[in-house]
Amino acid sequence: MATKVFKEVAYSNISEFIYGSSKSPVRAKNGMMIGGGQIYPELNFTLPSIIINKESMPEVIKQYKEIIEDACKRAKELFVPGFIAEIELLPATTYNPEWGIEITKTVRDIMYEYESKHNLKSLLRITPVDIREDKHSPHMWHGSHWEAIMRTFEGCAEAGADLLSIESIGGKDMHDDAIMYCEIDKSLFSLGILGTRDMSVLWKEIKRIADKTGTICAGDTACGFANTAMVLADRGFVPKLFAAVVRVISAVRSLVAIEEGAVGPHKDCGYEGVYVKAITGTPISMEGKSSACAHLSPVGNIAACVADLWSNESVQNIKLLGGMAPTISMEQLAYDCRLMNEASKGGMQNALLLRDWLCESDSKYDPQAFVLRPDVVINISKEIIKYDTPFKRSKAASLAAVEVLKDAVTNNRVIVDEKEVSWLDTMESQLESTPDDESEFIEEMLQRDISGKLDPKKYDL
Repeated sequence: MATKVFKEVAYSNISEFIYGSSKSPVRAKNGMMIGGGQIYPELNFTLPSIIINKESMPEVIKQYKEIIEDACKRAKELFVPGFIAEIELLPATTYNPEWGIEITKTVRDIMYEYESKHNLKSLLRITPVDIREDKHSPHMWHGSHWEAIMRTFEGCAEAGADLLSIESIGGKDMHDDAIMYCEIDKSLFSLGILGTRDMSVLWKEIKRIADKTGTICAGDTACGFANTAMVLADRGFVPKLFAAVVRVISAVRSLVAIEEGAVGPHKDCGYEGVYVKAITGTPISMEGKSSACAHLSPVGNIAACVADLWSNESVQNIKLLGGMAPTISMEQLAYDCRLMNEASKGGMQNALLLRDWLCESDSKYDPQAFVLRPDVVINISKEIIKYDTPFKRSKAASLAAVEVLKDAVTNNRVIVDEKEVSWLDTMESQLESTPDDESEFIEEMLQRDISGKLDPKKYDL
């Protein structure tokens, strides 16, 4: 049984659904309040190409130290009132938890120093990589790979990490095929059954570790699912309409983390976080135009509409003309947030005007942007919470998304390539033909797994 069950949306008044402010803000030990009235930068950084092993670890630590020192220095120079740093640990530093722990301590100690000396408040989000995608992982919820992830979480929390997050991959073993063949019912199965079941087990354990270590159980992201579809759609490999519906389905999966005790801020590369915020009031991190170094997207402005943290996604520590890339990202995020916060200081009318400009500047150009409109998000969220199981909610989300997009296409509210429009009927037909009985649907999907990548025993099926 989930810790929380959400039966109504947190935002019935769209004028309250805005960046920098959430119904359930998160207060950290140092007094920083996420979702308490202002939006903060979240700087995400990683290494340049490097082989990580025991011999190279001194260079790895040196790189991380230089990144955070330069980022803190620039944040201080730009009068940033506070920021979040995120380390998405690379595979080797999760397979070897002691390496991830050492990186965490190195980075956090420098952040502590800047807070002590310069009153630059900051928090560290740690995101172990989900190594269970490894074909040698014996099971999703126990065994060597699971244990390494949990040791990494606990050790990093004890070393100074404030926020615990992960880009979990439960269900991805079948979702890759769903994207490849544009089978929305397989996406529904991967996200709404495999993914939500995995999230429930996973986030119970992360919540336990957060409680034990006095850290914040933050949130997950469907990056490996919906962002994969988005990037492929941007390159013309899959329909944008398909990617848009996948994004909405993924919201139910990410919601499970909050139901199991996560409190936010939801992680940056989960654009579905807008639905999580609409339903739960949880603060969210988002990324858009300032994340182009990591990937291109059609949602550069609209992603900021209801964000509580504004992220660059991830950037390698490489030299550009202006300086090192993470330092440049810190500057870009700082100015973005300064503008939004200044609008908020001028009153709610100004903030809403900026929010609506951000929305209208993107939403008509791509269906993936359209489903992030604040009004669309609240309306679809109301459909989601009518149901009481993740499977039923996921199916409701997908059908609601199709209906909303059909209406938008009919009324010329969104630009869609003519050759894509028929996909709305195709997806609706696939979704309506799925059994309402969950067990029957599972059996059908297992029989249709042609890749052989899914091992049902790893999910106790």
